[in-house]
Amino acid sequence: MHTQYTEYMAEKITIKDIAAFAGVSAGTVDRVLHNRPNVSAKAREKVEKALKEQNYQPNVYASALAYNRSYHFSLVLPKHEQVAYWEEIEQGVRMEVETRKDFNISVDMFYYRRFEDSSFVEQTEQCLANNPDGVVLVPVDLELTRQFTDQLHARHIPFVLLDSYMPDLKPLSFFGQDSFCSGYFAARMLMLIASHDKEIALMKITKNGRVVSKQQDNREVGLRHYMKDHFPAVKIITIELPFDGTRQQYDSLLEAFFKDHPDIHHCITLGSKAHVMGDFLLRTNRRETQIMGYDMVKKNAECLRQGSISFLIAQHAYQQGYSSMDALFKAIVLKKKIQPVNYMPIELLTRENVDFYRRTQL
Repeated sequence: MHTQYTEYMAEKITIKDIAAFAGVSAGTVDRVLHNRPNVSAKAREKVEKALKEQNYQPNVYASALAYNRSYHFSLVLPKHEQVAYWEEIEQGVRMEVETRKDFNISVDMFYYRRFEDSSFVEQTEQCLANNPDGVVLVPVDLELTRQFTDQLHARHIPFVLLDSYMPDLKPLSFFGQDSFCSGYFAARMLMLIASHDKEIALMKITKNGRVVSKQQDNREVGLRHYMKDHFPAVKIITIELPFDGTRQQYDSLLEAFFKDHPDIHHCITLGSKAHVMGDFLLRTNRRETQIMGYDMVKKNAECLRQGSISFLIAQHAYQQGYSSMDALFKAIVLKKKIQPVNYMPIELLTRENVDFYRRTQL
């Protein structure tokens, strides 16, 4: 009972109470709490002692509301289709902003075209021109992204990275999967159903030989490590499909690929476009071939239900968006310490459990 009473009293302690314990004014306590000047060393010592003895926990939410200022954040991400992976991230960001609307928070969206460096530069310059209080960023390659983040550091603007973890850029925080572990896990799941195969296919969506993200490169490293450790004799045959290809182009390339490799019955892709091959397999009635991929986007889910996709790995994109903006809110508005690395769960979806997946669950 004594412990419960003490904890209850600690919750009810106010600045006026601390001032009375320390023998100073409430204004002095307030200056100490907010690390403001014009407090003597003796008074500061008294206040800090009283704070410690009374286990004072400031109401950071009330303080932030009382401050009554506006906060403008930015989200920089790839231009995307509806109901795609990036769309879920954007929805998560918007929900966090809506949740915190009492704190006068707003967010501006900046969309760059993938594989176009000039588009990334243009959008990040516009972002800087808005002078945001904080930024959530989906990076491109390291050096191009660094040009932007160096300017953010110079202006003391904190930023959170999504999708690809680049510690050299010194972000406030990162939200996403451990790419190496994710690729390793994906290979292990695929080989549960492909353990007797002599060849498997690795489908890549590329432009001028480049894959979509650094994250996918790291997943491939994890995949190849697993295969080398456990199935060294299995050949990994790569097929590259153009990033902006048409269905006709994809059909032609896939038809030729399977003609040249008739023994391939399982394929893996490390991005969200598994449905490109999944749809082809359904339309050409290749029921003996299956694919594994990433992300619970609508087209992937349809192929999963119909059987051309065997597994999907979910990345909780909505949660990434929500949590990344929440990290900025807590760091900038509430002045809280933020965990630097936040790995998302590696969740496996099949036809049997896909309908139970809740992309908006936090």
